[in-house]
Amino acid sequence: MAPVTTTGERMHALVERLYPLCRSITGDGVRATLEIVDEYVPLQVHEVPTGTQVLDWTVPQEWNIRDAYIADASGHRVVDFAASSLHVLGYSVPVSATMPLAELRAHLHTLPDHPSWVPYRTSYYRPEWGFCLAQETLDALPDGEYEVRVDSTLADGHLTYAEHVVPGQVPDEVIVSCHVCHPSLANDNLAGIAVATFLARALAERTPYYTYRFIFAPGTIGAITWLARNRERVGRVKHGLVLACAGDRGHLTYKRSRRGDAEIDRVMRHVLRASERPHDVTGFTPYGYDERQYCSPGFDLGVGSLSRTPYAGYPEYHTSADDPGFVSPEAMEDTLAVCREAFAVLDRNRRYVNLSPYGEPQLGRRGLYDALGGRSDTQQAQMAMLWVLSLSDGEHGLLDVAERSGLPFDTVAAAADALRDAGLIKA
Repeated sequence: MAPVTTTGERMHALVERLYPLCRSITGDGVRATLEIVDEYVPLQVHEVPTGTQVLDWTVPQEWNIRDAYIADASGHRVVDFAASSLHVLGYSVPVSATMPLAELRAHLHTLPDHPSWVPYRTSYYRPEWGFCLAQETLDALPDGEYEVRVDSTLADGHLTYAEHVVPGQVPDEVIVSCHVCHPSLANDNLAGIAVATFLARALAERTPYYTYRFIFAPGTIGAITWLARNRERVGRVKHGLVLACAGDRGHLTYKRSRRGDAEIDRVMRHVLRASERPHDVTGFTPYGYDERQYCSPGFDLGVGSLSRTPYAGYPEYHTSADDPGFVSPEAMEDTLAVCREAFAVLDRNRRYVNLSPYGEPQLGRRGLYDALGGRSDTQQAQMAMLWVLSLSDGEHGLLDVAERSGLPFDTVAAAADALRDAGLIKA
């Protein structure tokens, strides 16, 4: 086996390690997933008891599964949970029975249009049992009696989620959220977990301006639970990003927050456009991942969503074809790079006040022109200083300067640093 050398390869190795685990909205699979992530970044794990009221929802009973199969008359397992966690309908109640194929069919789920793939199906809030299998497997089953067994438990327990915090210079927060409830699906959402994990590690290498809170929670009910338990903290959340479908080979897609013009929306649009990567920026819709919980009207947080090919936008979505081979180290590394670029802009996007606003201050006698000598972008850097001075009125941020001037954000930020150090502007 070749040594793992790049960050993308390390993220892919994490995806491969997490892939076999059976995850759901509750249960030991979530805990096992978080234990592995905790090896990369320390997590604070929260256990919320069954029956806890969380906004308009109630924490459900905890589901765990040990084994499940369909066996023919000879005892051969024609469908086996041990081969893939996708083979069982998520949250299946226990069953132990023998029945004819004609009766069993009502509990079987396939994808006729993709006969070799196994679908991902759940029944979280309605007691049911079932199996998912390839259509070609079902077509090959002869009539007869089959032993059906789901060795699961559905009982009072807990919903589990975790947080990792990268302390910043200010208590205002940026949240980064990904769901941890899907079983063996590599893009949706193990790639999101991997990118979030390595993003947290990268941010910890410096002291960011904002405090970054990473939330690893089951989809929908997990985000709702976090919001219900953190209503006092929500006011600190200034920006946010949901990561999902972060590893396929499609180009990047950013979905704007419900506000549509939140600072994170502007930053992501600017970074994607400036990078000249192929990308799409789409409007908000109240369907998708947990951005719809964070953006719900009562909270109205500035939280967008970053993915590559969006949910349901690729045939492999919610099927066994979404395996580790479907995601690539290069794609995950690219997603990570965009996140890092965006948060670098977010962290430096200050509003300044010009301390010498009456006429243009003399930059030469302050050594600011001399400081540019020898730079290949001297003229650009000089223009950046003039633009920063012009728009440092306490109302425009550096992103406004970059967008209005057409100059690179890094050049604008460097100019602001120089002007601040010279005592010409202040935040």
